[in-house]
Amino acid sequence: MNTDGKRSFFMAKMKNQIRILYMNTALNAFQIAGASWVALLATRGFTLVEIGFAESVFHVASLLFEVPSGVISDVFGRKKSMALSQCMTILSAILMIVSDSLAGVLPAMVFSAFGYNFASGTREALAYETLKADGQEASYDQYASTDMMLYTFCNAMATLCAGLAILLGYRRAYLVDAVLGTLCLLLVFRLKEVRPAAAVQIGRIGQEIGRCFQESWRFLLGNTKALQLIFLNAAVGAAATLLRFFLQARLPENGLPDALLGPALFFMGLGGAVGAKVILLCREWTYRKVCLVSGLAIAACALLCLLPVPALMIVGGFTAALFDNFLQVRSDVKLNKMVPAGQRATLLSVSSLCFSCVMIVLSPLFGQMFSSL
Repeated sequence: MNTDGKRSFFMAKMKNQIRILYMNTALNAFQIAGASWVALLATRGFTLVEIGFAESVFHVASLLFEVPSGVISDVFGRKKSMALSQCMTILSAILMIVSDSLAGVLPAMVFSAFGYNFASGTREALAYETLKADGQEASYDQYASTDMMLYTFCNAMATLCAGLAILLGYRRAYLVDAVLGTLCLLLVFRLKEVRPAAAVQIGRIGQEIGRCFQESWRFLLGNTKALQLIFLNAAVGAAATLLRFFLQARLPENGLPDALLGPALFFMGLGGAVGAKVILLCREWTYRKVCLVSGLAIAACALLCLLPVPALMIVGGFTAALFDNFLQVRSDVKLNKMVPAGQRATLLSVSSLCFSCVMIVLSPLFGQMFSSL
């Protein structure tokens, strides 16, 4: 095969890899039991206190393992990390199927958090490195936009299927999720490692992980722009997320029929899909302008959602989701360009960690704001 032929073959492989990543995102987002896990636990007789405790366990496990999982991805490779993510997700679904008490549910929540952590930052890092290997890193914004749109749409569809999950019962619903997780695992096996993982001797694993931590920390300390980007994106994203979260309670309280809550949440979720595409029309905007417009728009949406009118609340939720992903896609593109390849997944995990920390701080404040109305 001549040089041009090899180049064409390589480009075809890279394009196929991006398609596989898209399929992985869509299947992972369409988890019908995962989208309605609160309702499924409630139908089994678990109290809201127990469900809240299970949610807390998920976030604590995720918070503790977020950055270490990124380091593991940087040290041992993206494909291995994504395969571990799918195995953890499947195991979580199986544990939910066999659980008969809170003691059985909590390990499932921990493994669900680990599944999220191993994929967080890793999929984006692999996509960026795939495009860069093909000389197409400038088109990463197109990938990030489409990937975010797919995730948002499929997750909204899963939310719309909450009634189906309850009708099936928790065992069958989680079995569907386990099957989808297995399909995702098969897709991961078809992926190619673009940046070969370093050959790490068993006795030096700890040293290699420590080295990755240190280099990532030095990068953040020496790059204030990356730190500012991470915290600004986390603050705006957390505000938009909490706004949509509390609307689930506010809408029925203000007269929206229960039968319309699912379609309303689905419509608001579509706002994120729209925002992920609209940002591509604003490539000439500076990051500062994108951040300012998004922040002001979400602040205006918060005021709109305080009004006791369901239609205005739904419009506010849709617009908040739109500008959340509008900013998220640009932040993802900018951060990937800034960070070194050897610490890419670690630093993207730091971004997710900051989001979780901001959520912890803002959650009670938003709860107090909405409960006082």
